[in-house]
Amino acid sequence: MKFNKIMLVISVAVIGLITLGCQSGVGYSENEIGLRKSTLFSENAKIEKFDYNGKVAGESVLIDRAFENAPPMISHSVEDMLPITKENNSCTTCHLPEVAEAVKATPMPKSHFYDFRKKASLQGQMDENRFNCMICHATQVDAAPLVVNKFAPDFRQENGNTKSNLLDIVNEGVN
Repeated sequence: MKFNKIMLVISVAVIGLITLGCQSGVGYSENEIGLRKSTLFSENAKIEKFDYNGKVAGESVLIDRAFENAPPMISHSVEDMLPITKENNSCTTCHLPEVAEAVKATPMPKSHFYDFRKKASLQGQMDENRFNCMICHATQVDAAPLVVNKFAPDFRQENGNTKSNLLDIVNEGVN
């Protein structure tokens, strides 16, 4: 009987704490929820136009990778290169490793010529799953960040801010 009374008191106390916690009075209006600072119930949001670095390839300044082995940003205009398809990929014209050095472009890393499912090299052939470059690579834009970012990358290799070694370390720490 004494046990039942103790359990009843504990249950009432827990329910009371949960109720108080849920009614803390802190709430956010629909204008404070998202990054766009307007109501989420209206699609009349102001969409700003940005200059997606209209420079041609080879004339722009490269932005360092955001973190080790992050996909590099596209430093030139891609307007005339879209849409990218398996049959029509203008990116490979300059970024295939055998061409990149001659045209001073960033070469595609070894990981783009490797089948991670079969764990096998594709003998110099690009993985057909990597044809759509824009899935991972974004065009640089000169825009102020929406939120403050204090992240500072820590590159383990000297040229980690410009080169990828993903294929060499992909299984690091895996037994």
